[in-house]
Amino acid sequence: MAKQATQNQPAPAASPASSSGAASAAQPGQIQQPKPKLKRPPRRHFAFKDREFFSENLALLLKSAVPIGQALNSLATSSRAPGMKKALAAMQADIEAGFSLADALERSGIIGSQTLALVRLGEHSGRLVENLQLAAQQEEKRHTFRSKVRSALIYPAFVLGLTAIVGLGVAWFLLPRLSSTFSQLHAKLPFVSKVLIAFGQLLKVHGAVAVPLALLTMLVLSYVVFAAPKTRRIGQQLLFILPGIGRLRREVEIAQFGYLLGTLLAAGLPVTQAVTLLEKATNVPQYQQFYHYLTSALEDGFSFKESLARYKKSNTLLPPAVQQMVIAGERSGSLSEVLSTIGRTYEQKSDITTENLETILEPVMLLFVAAGVMIVAVAVILPIYSLVGGLGQ
Repeated sequence: MAKQATQNQPAPAASPASSSGAASAAQPGQIQQPKPKLKRPPRRHFAFKDREFFSENLALLLKSAVPIGQALNSLATSSRAPGMKKALAAMQADIEAGFSLADALERSGIIGSQTLALVRLGEHSGRLVENLQLAAQQEEKRHTFRSKVRSALIYPAFVLGLTAIVGLGVAWFLLPRLSSTFSQLHAKLPFVSKVLIAFGQLLKVHGAVAVPLALLTMLVLSYVVFAAPKTRRIGQQLLFILPGIGRLRREVEIAQFGYLLGTLLAAGLPVTQAVTLLEKATNVPQYQQFYHYLTSALEDGFSFKESLARYKKSNTLLPPAVQQMVIAGERSGSLSEVLSTIGRTYEQKSDITTENLETILEPVMLLFVAAGVMIVAVAVILPIYSLVGGLGQ
């Protein structure tokens, strides 16, 4: 059973600070010095480039046999971000006070849970440099996967936003003038013209208040749906069910599943801890629930085959072909290699889907723009045509 295997593992080595404390406590007649309490720095947001710079360069410095204190001092000197400088200075103070590198990193908040687990494992196994390099590669892959989804959404958002701005300008400034002209000529307006002209009159009177209020409402709603920590699950679920975007997100998640889980297992992490870190890495609610279930099932002693068979939506989240590859890798003892192959395969598929999605969205966006132009044109041209016909009679 996975729980029994975890309990039988030897306890991790104590940090330098705890070891020195134990040694001092064991010597009679000495006054035990209290462990210095360092103020935990506030949580900051570090950019992807800063985290990648930290992981790669720290690995290179440690590989060159530079002491950890000097390495952190060198990184703080070469870093341009003020927040990173403060965090590295706090880390250096923690190291000098006797904290291990993993503890100092956890207190600094520079790295995520995946990188922190790799650092702890590297300290205990003597593969700290290799694990830091692996962590930098993981950060780059995660950034690449997220960028693919964002790039697929930028084009339609730009086109729709530009269309809305042009339409708003026409309704605000052009339609009220046409309305006064049509009313003076007593033109009969079709329904479309009446609706648009009424909207233009509303903007003419209350536009200075209504437009900023509408923009503010849209920004707040977008933040609540897509960015707020407690409610952004709603936006992620909406993106997951959108045609095209949902398929891209699924392929990106499978690629991340294969690459991250494969590299974590290859680094020596237990499978339950690796799946737990994978749950924290994703922001798609469906996959978060799936990884949470998978962790519990593996801890209870079930294999991947039994765990996947017991989950109702497993075929939706992981295609049957991927499940068969995972099961075969588990049986043959080459699970990390099989997962890495899955990651590479679905990364290529996500690249193709991104290109195809951009190609498909172009004519769809053109149809939206054409429909908007046609509505405005019909609303303006029909009254003019009726006026010209009346003059001819």
